[in-house]
Amino acid sequence: MEEKREEVKKKYKKKELIEKLNEKTKLAETYLEQLKYLQADFDNYKKKLMNKREEFVSQANENLIKELLGVLDDFERSLVLIKNEDDLRGVELVYKNFLKILESFGLKKIEAEGKKFDPYYHEILLKEKSDKEEGVILEEFQKGYLLNGKVIRHSKVKVS
Repeated sequence: MEEKREEVKKKYKKKELIEKLNEKTKLAETYLEQLKYLQADFDNYKKKLMNKREEFVSQANENLIKELLGVLDDFERSLVLIKNEDDLRGVELVYKNFLKILESFGLKKIEAEGKKFDPYYHEILLKEKSDKEEGVILEEFQKGYLLNGKVIRHSKVKVS
């Protein structure tokens, strides 16, 4: 009888241990699932933070380059006015280097003269009757620019 009692106690204890083990396993699985969600949230946060940083840098570059477009325009106007060949070559060299630096940051001129008017890239200042097809750009008053594919200044033009 004593043996049966011991055997029943062992079975009960074994059953109790199995239940505790199952309970702890479920708890561990719950914690693991929570950890996975937290890891995914953290990864998403890091990606969002990197995107915001890149956007901030891009916006800062855009603002700076917009300000520098006035200097670029001044260079172009001065190239027309300089009569001395040595001065002209010096200013052209500085202009080309300046333009190359801006292009390395993604600046690109918008082609205008002789092209068909496109409201996404061009702004009409004048319309003039011409022997050319309607909507063709006859003259560009101010150059337009793209920065990494985004228009930062429209070309100011005269169209037929």
